[in-house]
Amino acid sequence: MKESALRNTIVGGLLLMGLVATGCQKKDAAPAGAGMQGLPVQTVAVTLQPVAQTSEFVATIKSRRSATMVPQVSGQLTQILVRSGDHVKAGQPMMLIDPRQQQATVGQMKATERQKKALYDFNTVELGRQQKLFDAGVTSHDAFDTEQQAFQNAKADYESAVESRKTQEQLLDYYTIKAPFDGIVGDVPVHVGDYVSPGSATTAMLTTVDEGKDLEAYIYIPTERSSEVRMGQEVDLTDNSGNVLEKTAVSFISPEVDPTLQGILVKAPVHSGAEILRTAQLVKARVVWSTKPMAVVPVLAVTRQGGLPFVYVMQQQNGHFAAVQKAVTLGDTVGNQYSISSGLSAGDKVIVSGTQFLVNGMPVIPIGG
Repeated sequence: MKESALRNTIVGGLLLMGLVATGCQKKDAAPAGAGMQGLPVQTVAVTLQPVAQTSEFVATIKSRRSATMVPQVSGQLTQILVRSGDHVKAGQPMMLIDPRQQQATVGQMKATERQKKALYDFNTVELGRQQKLFDAGVTSHDAFDTEQQAFQNAKADYESAVESRKTQEQLLDYYTIKAPFDGIVGDVPVHVGDYVSPGSATTAMLTTVDEGKDLEAYIYIPTERSSEVRMGQEVDLTDNSGNVLEKTAVSFISPEVDPTLQGILVKAPVHSGAEILRTAQLVKARVVWSTKPMAVVPVLAVTRQGGLPFVYVMQQQNGHFAAVQKAVTLGDTVGNQYSISSGLSAGDKVIVSGTQFLVNGMPVIPIGG
């Protein structure tokens, strides 16, 4: 009862204000009830405007050239020559694994190679001598064949020793971790003294190197909407505040469903510099499905009650204008306007002023729109 009396008092006061305002503006108003005047309000006519139909997803920025550095050999880290965020050149040493054991193996291979080379050289000379003796008829054909076979064996042993030495020297190169290309060093989770060994990228990662250009946005579209994705589809990358960082388009659609995320991987190129977007950064991706005409109203015209949005529409009732409450379904914002999915039609007169004072069915006087 108290709440009803208070509301009637407020409404009566507002109507009195309407009378004063109407008198000041010297405008005639339609009679409301028994000679009472309505609240002066401004209205706008609902219009249809093209509104993009969008969905928003989380996107991950990735570089087309991104390498995860893992050890190819086992050993103890003796030096870490870079820090996270450093710029490195292709071939630049980044870390060192203790190479002493492998250096000893290479030394052994070189010694074996020299030994095989000496035997090979001896058999080369001996074969030449036997060739001359055989040509002169001093030695038999069997003796010459035996010497020729010894030469071939010595040659094969030497060539094998050379290849073994090269293999071990190449293996020695793996004890120096080098940058695969020009890029930026990522996280370095290891420390000097750690024992590292080959394994999966997640358990044996030393660091990462990202080129920092040729970026792409990785977006996973739910499978139920996968049929709506198409090449060249517009994608807006935005920050958490909704500010557009870059406008791009779909350049890749995966033919397979990701079994973990139950979505379709979609990629879109990113051309913004590193000062705007970086590798592994999470942003919002607004995918534009289509554009269709929709009713739009100013944001200030929308009021909520119990969490449900509605607007006041000015309608003529019994010879006077009244504010009629209409529930609406909101779509995306278009500038400082809401798109309306349902609840309004083109031409409806939506009240945009004094909405905080209105109640359903309250008399009003149009003063604009």
